[in-house]
Amino acid sequence: MMQFEELDLNYDVLDALDDMHFTECTPIQEQAIPPLLDGRDLIGVAQTGTGKTAAYLLPVLSQLRDGGFPRDAINCVIMAPTRELAQQIDQAMEGFSYYLDDISSVSVYGGNDGIRYEQEKRALSLGADVVIATPGRLISHLSLGNVDLSRVSFFILDEADRMLDMGFYEDIMQIVSFLPKQRQTIMFSATMPDKIVELAKTILTDPVEVKIALNKPAEGIQQSAYVCYEAQKMRIIEHLFHERKPERVIVFVGKKTHTKDVAITLKRRGYNAEAMHSDLLQAQRDDVMYRFKTGQVDILVATDIVARGIDIDDIQLVINYDVPHDEEDYVHRIGRTARAGRDGRAITLVSEKDQPLFAAIERFLEKEVPKEPVPEELGEAPAYTGRGSASRDSKGRGRGRGRGRGHGRGHGRGKGNGKGSGKDRRHETNNKPDANINQGSNNNPEANNNQGSNNNQGSNNNPEANNKPEANNNPEASKDPGRSKKRRHGHGKKRRNSQGNNGGNEPNAGSPQPTE
Repeated sequence: MMQFEELDLNYDVLDALDDMHFTECTPIQEQAIPPLLDGRDLIGVAQTGTGKTAAYLLPVLSQLRDGGFPRDAINCVIMAPTRELAQQIDQAMEGFSYYLDDISSVSVYGGNDGIRYEQEKRALSLGADVVIATPGRLISHLSLGNVDLSRVSFFILDEADRMLDMGFYEDIMQIVSFLPKQRQTIMFSATMPDKIVELAKTILTDPVEVKIALNKPAEGIQQSAYVCYEAQKMRIIEHLFHERKPERVIVFVGKKTHTKDVAITLKRRGYNAEAMHSDLLQAQRDDVMYRFKTGQVDILVATDIVARGIDIDDIQLVINYDVPHDEEDYVHRIGRTARAGRDGRAITLVSEKDQPLFAAIERFLEKEVPKEPVPEELGEAPAYTGRGSASRDSKGRGRGRGRGRGHGRGHGRGKGNGKGSGKDRRHETNNKPDANINQGSNNNPEANNNQGSNNNQGSNNNPEANNKPEANNNPEASKDPGRSKKRRHGHGKKRRNSQGNNGGNEPNAGSPQPTE
């Protein structure tokens, strides 16, 4: 229950927090901000929605306001895997820096026109204090000599595990090669796989580790699952929409190509659906999101990565078309519903090959998710074993050469029942979202990041965005200041509170908590 006032933050930063009615720290903020203010490198493991953006922005802004940094140089670089996350960070930056008139920032991400590109090029050349960028676009500017990173003091990687999943390791290391060796490096990740550990060893120096346990889904979410074959998924969705007219629905899929295909199929079957994926121009993505937020689109089909920019309180239904690969993604997906005290539903379609993934999610939840029966008119469905070995007649168990038609999955040498060709059927899983859908050829989920820009001093391409801190969609900077600018404390560094920190690890239940 540590108060922000107890932290050694600059008074102008505290004024902005006060205007947004942020008084008490979340656990990640309480544990991360003090060592960051002391100049330590840090790796934080925390899921989305814990307040991690504020955990690194507040100490960096406070130190920049205190002074001692060059006025004509880029002082801080923040890397994000997607445009949507870069936009969210930029919006949070606008709120937290509301009284920091002498600190400038620019967002650098793709999908904008040539005018935007020139604006960001100019901002980079003049030395914006804070640069928020996606890897591909920043590499583009570096290769053209538009940006000088030789005097950067703060280097931050947000959602580092996502960046590595998207294949940005080489880009990150190339950007690091342009940075000075003497810098403060901060890395946040939702998970801590070996590749993150290796990256941390490479770019961080004696880092402080802060880990926040993954939260369970909200109690207001009614979770259920259909155990089915891949070709039955679209018909199950039609069955759900026949029972209840779809409104405020998000369908999560595992691949960008599937996003397009599922949305096209839903449209062909008469539903008001749109896809959100990285092949869209930024203006198109903003338009899709605006129409979904305003109720002009009923169903949004999106990947996990693009969906990081979704911050809407009244989502009624979340459908996991594909089972997410880890617990954090599952919690993040279904956490789009039942927000702000509302109830909501989350339905997962579990194919044979995804049963082990869903079993792992159930172990994390420490409960069994109720399984709904597949409608009889859709035919037989596989049994749920949690081992990825279910089949139409439960035969053909074993890892090895399944000789049957659709049988022979699991461990050992499966017998099978149908006419077999002797091939290993384990790698012939039908990943099509619907039996009649043609798949695309691009399997990289989000790797298109040759990107454009957004300057937080000017206008924002997001139709929902507003330059005032109280009017943005960022979960960590969304409260209404409710009054005009003021300088309650004036300039200068805040003295450390004589009473010190209270050392608590849990936020007060009444404190404003992030919703993302």
